[in-house]
Amino acid sequence: MQTVVIIVHLMIVAVMIGAVLLQKSEGGGLGMGGGAGFMSSRGTANLLTRTTAILAVGFFLTSLFLSWYAGYDRKPSSIIGAGAPAQTQPAGGTPMNAPTSGGILDSLKKADEQQGQQAPSGPQAPRSQ
Repeated sequence: MQTVVIIVHLMIVAVMIGAVLLQKSEGGGLGMGGGAGFMSSRGTANLLTRTTAILAVGFFLTSLFLSWYAGYDRKPSSIIGAGAPAQTQPAGGTPMNAPTSGGILDSLKKADEQQGQQAPSGPQAPRSQ
C-alpha cells in the first residue's frame, strides 16, 4: 500500500512541476510564446492555475498519508531506567547490559571502562603525565 501511494505521490510531483513550469510568468518562463495556441492566454492561465491547485491538494494529502502511515506502528520507548532495551552492541563488540542500579550514565561509564581494558587497535598518541 505504501509503495502505491509513493508512486502516486511521485506522479503528482512530476505533473505539478510541469504545470508550474508551463504557467506564464512575468519573466516569460516556458509558458511564453505566440498567441496562436490551442487556447487563449486567459483560458490557459485559468486551466493551469486550477490544475496546479488540484495537484497541490493531492500532494498535500499524499504527504500527510505517508507521514501518518510511517508512524502508525511506532511505539513510544524510554531510554531511561528499566524501560530501555536490554542488549545493545557498541562498536567494540562488547555487549552492554541494561542498568540494574543507577542510570544510563552508569551503564555508559561501565561500557567505557570495558573498552579501555581492551588492547588498542592501532598506534596511540603519546599522553602527558
